[in-house]
Amino acid sequence: MKTILTAAHLALAAAPALAAPPAVIVREAEVVRQEPPPHGAIGMSTAYRISDAVPNRTLEFRKRVLHVGAAIGPHPIDHDEVYYVLAGEGDVVSDGVTTRLTAGMAAYLYRGAVVGIRQTGREPLAMIISYPVVKP
Repeated sequence: MKTILTAAHLALAAAPALAAPPAVIVREAEVVRQEPPPHGAIGMSTAYRISDAVPNRTLEFRKRVLHVGAAIGPHPIDHDEVYYVLAGEGDVVSDGVTTRLTAGMAAYLYRGAVVGIRQTGREPLAMIISYPVVKP
């Protein structure tokens, strides 16, 4: 099969790609703070608000460590969301169904669900939380 290149193909090949903004490098030590977890302020947590440092972002990406006994209380979500456990263990709830998560496990939570997570065990629960930014 022979491929024929038209003037349009050649113009597209020669056109410069749309330039993306430069990468934003974020050091977690520069965005860390101690705060109660969201959605109920149950206990304390260490929050690494990584994506807050990124202009014009479309994605939230955060690391949060729930201290012993802490929880992100149940709350409805209007987007899909992922909790990925780095260390420790916790119980995630989605629409009343509770599941134990440990290091290396992720919970993919769907838009419209009522979700939350509670630290369990002796060690803090360290996790990554990611979800799209919902524009008004």
